[in-house]
Amino acid sequence: MSRVQVVRPAGAGHETLYVLLVSLLILAVAAGIVALRGERLDEVSIEAHQLDARRDLNAAEQGVYADLRVAFDEIQARREDEPQLLAVEVLAEEGFPPFVADASAASRGQHQWQLLAPRAYLGLSQAREVAGSFLLLVPEAEDGAADVWLQRSASASVPADFSQAALIAAGWQQIAAHYDAGVTRQHRH
Repeated sequence: MSRVQVVRPAGAGHETLYVLLVSLLILAVAAGIVALRGERLDEVSIEAHQLDARRDLNAAEQGVYADLRVAFDEIQARREDEPQLLAVEVLAEEGFPPFVADASAASRGQHQWQLLAPRAYLGLSQAREVAGSFLLLVPEAEDGAADVWLQRSASASVPADFSQAALIAAGWQQIAAHYDAGVTRQHRH
C-alpha cells in the first residue's frame, strides 16, 4: 500500500505578504521623496506675437538666432568706446556670424544684412524655405537686452516703424528665449 503524505510550506503565504507590504512601503516613500524634492516644470507662457527660441524655430533659424545673440554681445561691448553701432561690413570683416558670408550663412538662408537707423540690423532671407528674415533691435541702453524678431513671409521688408505694435502689424514675431536649468532643447515626437 502506498501512502501519500502532503507537506505544506511553513508560512509561505505570510512571507509573500510581508515582502509585498515592504515593497509597497518602499514605493510609497520613494514617491513621496520625488514629489517633495523633484523639480517643478514651470511652463513659461509666451504671447501670441512671440516665438519660443527652443520650440518654434527650425535648426537654421536657431543657428542665426544664436549667432545674433553672440554678435549683439560684441556690439554692446564696443558701444562703451564708440556710441555708434558697428557697420555690417565691419562685423563681416571681423568674422562675426551671421554677418559674414560663409558656408554657414549659405546653409542658413543667405541673409542680406543691413544697418538701419536708428538702432537695428535687418537680415532679409534669400532662401525663405530655409529660414525667415531677422531683425535685431539694439536698445538705447548699453546694458539692455537683445530684441530679435523673425518674419517668415515672402513679403518681409524694411520696417517703417520699430515699435512693437508696428512690427506685429507688419507680420514680425518676437523671439522669446526662456531657458531653464533643464534641457535646452525638446524633441517633439
